[in-house]
Amino acid sequence: MYETLDDTAAQIILATESGDSIRRVAQRLHTPYETVRQAVNRLEDEGYVRYADGLSVVDDRVRVAARELVAASAGVSPPTIEEAYVLPQFGNWPFAFTRIDAVYVWTQGGYQVGRSPEDYPLFLAVRERDVDAWESFFESFGLPTASERQLPDEVAGPLQFVLDPRRSLDIEHVEGYPVIPQEETIAYMREHYAQFQSALAMLDRMYDDLDLDVAYRERDRAQP
Repeated sequence: MYETLDDTAAQIILATESGDSIRRVAQRLHTPYETVRQAVNRLEDEGYVRYADGLSVVDDRVRVAARELVAASAGVSPPTIEEAYVLPQFGNWPFAFTRIDAVYVWTQGGYQVGRSPEDYPLFLAVRERDVDAWESFFESFGLPTASERQLPDEVAGPLQFVLDPRRSLDIEHVEGYPVIPQEETIAYMREHYAQFQSALAMLDRMYDDLDLDVAYRERDRAQP
């Protein structure tokens, strides 16, 4: 029975919302569909989840055990950058990627700026009333949080979560990632135009309904 609850199965339990399809869970975890399907079959056979008009976890105590397992695993092997993007899905509160990460999500990973594997903050918009809960959640995984980006020598390890508290959240989804609306992301990019000019041009090419009037060309950047 307990052999079923490996790290992948635990993540599936934590990422599952009542009524989800297997494909939706796979997209949320950014894990191949077949990997998730096979794990769901095992979980269903053992009675951890049921599939009727979508997936559901049979008992909240299973979620608690799954979170403890994933947190313990993080204590032994700290999350990678890719895993850190999935980690907030295991919380019980809404969130949306914002600032640099909103640009990263809306460009579908095509634009990355101001970060390195040795210094990698992730930016989350959260509800004001959930800030303490998020801080405790990330602390259980050994990851620091702050309201502003901390310098590399102020944190242990490369990862940190920068929380942007808001009274309410307006959330859209792009390839499984919850993110602030495109309009707000573009406003942020225009506010920091020098940094995101090429990203604005990228968005203009990616989305047919945009007309951002960005005259940026890669060969322009190459000129002295």
